[in-house]
Amino acid sequence: MAEERPGSWFGFGFCGFGQALGSGHGRQVHSPEPLCAPDPNADICRVSASWSYTAFVSRAGGLHLSGSWGGAAAGCRDAWASEALLVVLRDGRGPAPGPELQAWAPGSALTGEPLWAQTLELKADGEDRPGAEAQAGELPLLPCARAYVSPRPPLYRPLAPKLRARRLELGAEHALLLDEAGRVFSWGGGRHGQLGHGTLEAEPEPRLLEALQGLPMAGVAAGGWHSVCVSETGDIYIWGWNESGQLALPTRSLAEDKKAVAGQAIRLNEDGSEENRIAEAEDGAPAAFISVQPFPALLDLPLGSDAVKASCGSRHTAVVTRTGELYTWGWGKYGQLGHKDTTSWDRPCRVEYFVDKQLQVMAVSCGPWNTYVYAVEKEKS
Repeated sequence: MAEERPGSWFGFGFCGFGQALGSGHGRQVHSPEPLCAPDPNADICRVSASWSYTAFVSRAGGLHLSGSWGGAAAGCRDAWASEALLVVLRDGRGPAPGPELQAWAPGSALTGEPLWAQTLELKADGEDRPGAEAQAGELPLLPCARAYVSPRPPLYRPLAPKLRARRLELGAEHALLLDEAGRVFSWGGGRHGQLGHGTLEAEPEPRLLEALQGLPMAGVAAGGWHSVCVSETGDIYIWGWNESGQLALPTRSLAEDKKAVAGQAIRLNEDGSEENRIAEAEDGAPAAFISVQPFPALLDLPLGSDAVKASCGSRHTAVVTRTGELYTWGWGKYGQLGHKDTTSWDRPCRVEYFVDKQLQVMAVSCGPWNTYVYAVEKEKS
């Protein structure tokens, strides 16, 4: 992060395994709390959260695990946490100049030998371009953007040379890739519409998301079974499963939590989304609910705010605006939305904590059931 103003990490949501979420007391943190990091002196620059533990990387190269698994290591450039695998990018141990990619069992405490290791040869990404430099990449995308890591075998997966990736995100069953031209590719399981191609079919290989052609994207995020893109102009496109309102579209499950409903009929919209119509409005008009949205849908934030970053949990979504505000929505059972309660929402709601504290949100990183946020003090006007 290039921001020079003093900043801090905050956490909220599921804390059942003692993850470093604020005070860490109890199983849930309902409102943002300053991060109680394993190493209080570490200047954390990267957070990667799995369901039961979280990996923290400091600017000095320290790696610390918190939650169901613990451990620490030095010389780390990046880390990516999943329940099946902890992937670490470290300085090379041998005479080779490149960094070493290591895969560990999360319960290994980072001691002994990794499950496997591979030295990465840093080459200029795009050798056909004069002056091209090696790209750092961010896990699970590897340096030079020619391969990525998957928690399922084969663990090391090469990308086609034509795919010049700058960002890659893995959901529970699908993958999203953002290339240098701002195009989005998706592949993997599609049974909840999370691939965005208008069907519920799987795609074995990266397929261009045609619905977003001509709209350069600046970021992508993959949830459990939903997907989000942020355009270069600050627009949000979202698709996939809407079971808990994670698409910010009306969902039947939340409506049923509020009132008893009856008289249900299901049909398919023109854009392929599944629509449930339930007679519940006071004036007798039916209310439409979306359970699956297989095409990207444009989402407007309140007050016409522009988005700059997005992250997804298993069934919740978080977006940072250009003015440094945080909006969250979707599943909120463990307080992962940061609204001081466990309510789920099917519309974007601003997290007032950061507004009240005069903090500007710079980054957000969602775990499956929790959320981490980096914020700095607002500049004095």
